[in-house]
Amino acid sequence: MSNKLEQLKAMTDVVADTGDIEAIARFTPQDATTNPSLILKAAALPQYSKLISDIVSSSLNDRSNPEQLQRAATQLAVEIGAEITKLVPGKVSTEVDARLSFNTAAMINEGRRIVELYQAKGVDKSRLLIKIASTWEGIEAAKVLEEEGIECNLTLLFSLMQAAACAEAGATLISPFVGRILDWHLAHGATPANADEDPGVQSVSAIYSYYKQHSYQTVVMGASFRNCGEIEALAGCDRLTISPALLSELKDDSGTLPRRLTPDMAFTPHAKLATTETDFRWAMNEDAMATEKLAEGIRAFAADQVKLEGLLREWK
Repeated sequence: MSNKLEQLKAMTDVVADTGDIEAIARFTPQDATTNPSLILKAAALPQYSKLISDIVSSSLNDRSNPEQLQRAATQLAVEIGAEITKLVPGKVSTEVDARLSFNTAAMINEGRRIVELYQAKGVDKSRLLIKIASTWEGIEAAKVLEEEGIECNLTLLFSLMQAAACAEAGATLISPFVGRILDWHLAHGATPANADEDPGVQSVSAIYSYYKQHSYQTVVMGASFRNCGEIEALAGCDRLTISPALLSELKDDSGTLPRRLTPDMAFTPHAKLATTETDFRWAMNEDAMATEKLAEGIRAFAADQVKLEGLLREWK
């Protein structure tokens, strides 16, 4: 019998959640996703030293200039992403600076710039997903980019309302965060007995159900897993983005992996949500978990963006 990773690949597009080229080559995923935290980790790998040196020497003539540092960090993310496109047959997600998460126009411009940087490297936009936080402003930015033919991955997604608004905006893909939802509930006293009771798993299952019921084409890609049980409970989801450590666990497990989600399964009916800005903001106001985890995620990605820029500033 094949291992669980191979079984999963037969029912779900498996995506590597890493900037580590060696790990991507080892697990042969369909796509790969990156974010400022993963790029920061990747920048510490020896194989990227020359790349960083080249970017610093060509792009940073004034290391005290914040705009130059931000542009150099974006260039690094694109350079790493371009290398990843040589290893995966599908798409690579590259994230817009989290500090822009409440500025629609700035996110649109940054998304366009990322595409231009990739195209200068010979990577067509059909190989890319521009990753944007699922704030109201981010969803509005994605709507504009999608209309321009630039596909988007709406990340830091924790609620059905966020998912519904993303689908209405025509987003190509969403990344609901399983493990971070679990983290919040654990911190508030919940103790799920198994993966089926995991609130992050339940959230993604509900979103998947909602999308299939209402015939949305937006892809559901579960993300941010804490253990393989969460992954197995979502087997059959459109896509799952998984860290190298958990990919390794799945590869080493020869047990049987049953499919849990299918587009034609019988779902609990859920009426289509109204997704105006007022509806969105009120729903988020009423959802403490989604509001807190969205804000926390933006802060964390912004902090790692600052650390990445600091690494470039101090590079010798």
